[in-house]
Amino acid sequence: MSNSDSTAAAPARASTEFTHRQILTILAGLMMGMFLAALDQTIMATATRTIADDLHGFDIQAWATTAFLITSTISTPLYGKLSDLYGRRPFFLFAIGIFVVGSFLCGLSQNMYELAAFRAIQGIGAGGLMSLALAIIGDIVPPRERAKYQGYFLAVFGTASVLGPILGGFFAGADNILWVDGWRWVFYLNVPIGIAAMVVVARVLHLPHTRVDHRIDWPGAVALIVGLVPLLTIAEQGRAWGWDSGRAFLCYIIGAIGLVAFVLAERAYGDEALLPIRLFRNRTIAVGATSSTILGMAMFGGLMTVPLYLQIVKGSSATLAGLQMIPFVFGIMSGSIISGQLIARTGRYRIFPIIGSTLMVAALALFATIGADTPLWRVMLIMVLMGLGLGGNMQPMITAVQNAVSPREIGVATSSVTFFRSMGGTLGTAVFLSVLFNVLPNKIGSAFTTAQGTPEFQQALAANPAQAQVLQQAAGQQDDTSWLNSLPDVLTHPYKVGFSDGIQVVFLLALAVMVVGLIVVFFLPEIPLSMRSAQQQRADDALAAENSMGVPGEVGAGPLTDEEIHTPDRTSKSH
Repeated sequence: MSNSDSTAAAPARASTEFTHRQILTILAGLMMGMFLAALDQTIMATATRTIADDLHGFDIQAWATTAFLITSTISTPLYGKLSDLYGRRPFFLFAIGIFVVGSFLCGLSQNMYELAAFRAIQGIGAGGLMSLALAIIGDIVPPRERAKYQGYFLAVFGTASVLGPILGGFFAGADNILWVDGWRWVFYLNVPIGIAAMVVVARVLHLPHTRVDHRIDWPGAVALIVGLVPLLTIAEQGRAWGWDSGRAFLCYIIGAIGLVAFVLAERAYGDEALLPIRLFRNRTIAVGATSSTILGMAMFGGLMTVPLYLQIVKGSSATLAGLQMIPFVFGIMSGSIISGQLIARTGRYRIFPIIGSTLMVAALALFATIGADTPLWRVMLIMVLMGLGLGGNMQPMITAVQNAVSPREIGVATSSVTFFRSMGGTLGTAVFLSVLFNVLPNKIGSAFTTAQGTPEFQQALAANPAQAQVLQQAAGQQDDTSWLNSLPDVLTHPYKVGFSDGIQVVFLLALAVMVVGLIVVFFLPEIPLSMRSAQQQRADDALAAENSMGVPGEVGAGPLTDEEIHTPDRTSKSH
């Protein structure tokens, strides 16, 4: 290779390398975008009831959640594929922008139907915030260093999970803030944060990208929408409709037709497909997708019951329950930081999903033993264990998947893992909530039958007959538990015992699911982590194509650098 060629190559390579300070600057913008999506999910948990009451739509409030879930889930793989083709920056800015617009419109809602429609707009933006942020980190950070930076993202989710319930309770409890209904600030809060994120991202995120014209898999996108919309709808509404109702079967049929059409479309489009089927022949991708689905089921389906336990059994307010979840957040952050540092030092990642899944199995088994009289400190210790398992599982799996694919497919691979985790969470939430509310009547009835034979319970009823009437009317209700605060603990304790027994069933089911997940991660292969970022690899590939039509070692190919000699060919090993 001539001196002029070498000189020309230097700036090309340099332009794809980022310093630690540059990475942190870019990371700040990415985390602001992800914070929007994370905060929106947690802040709504404590504000939804107030919003539904004010908009006179308590009986249809679930549609606001369902609309957001449908659009965010469906748009996730679209962002991944389109950003691989046309670059990350414009789509990440679009995701933030559409999320801000949706948030502002949600704040203007006058009824629950408008809120559901505007939440759907929000979901379109949210679908790109998480997957694109992870893909961008894959572009600028080598796999061996990537887990360290991805740990910051879990810190964002941890912070949002603590701040969300507190802010949601504050805004929902305020009649007016600056002459505006308090709950509307749940959505308006996103506007300044989103605008600031767009400014930061627009200024600091400049990634070189070579446009490659491809067919857009619109048939696959439409088929995915036809398949997922009815299935996600029945997952959210099935308990209210009835799983064997006419509407449910219609959703099953349309969803199945859509999924079959989606598979046919992906086969027809080959490498240009929205989710190329070829990727799932890669063992790392197949294990990652399967594991993420199971992890989503166990994580969302199991942990959604912990706040219920804290509020109903322990009597915590929604805000206090959010604060009591801090040990769980601490566990996630610690597990992520520890695994990220060890991956950077050792270059090995396979052991961490295995350890993380094992810790989650142990935590779910311990959760299945908690009862109405279990000390709160013991529950919090189990939260730490669960968080350590999640922190050691989620980000190393993303690193493994990104490391196993071509640099040009990082977006679609990352969005695939995020997509399957979201689907697993939706399925787990639907199944576990149905199980919980199906077993509660018998569990609570048995607990009251046992308590009625005790002198303490009989004395409490005899002392105040009016309380006995309240108890008889309310004990069978599951949609309103406010009466628990108006009766003595002796009378409410059986309800709490029955509720705890019902939650134990959910945790046992989540435990069984997570055992399968532990078995799955044992099939994850260990592929040497590349020392170059996706941007560097793409630049090197382009440079090699320009300077040589041969292969390394042949005339015109140029000498191999020390880095190229000693860096394993991870791409060939991954397939």
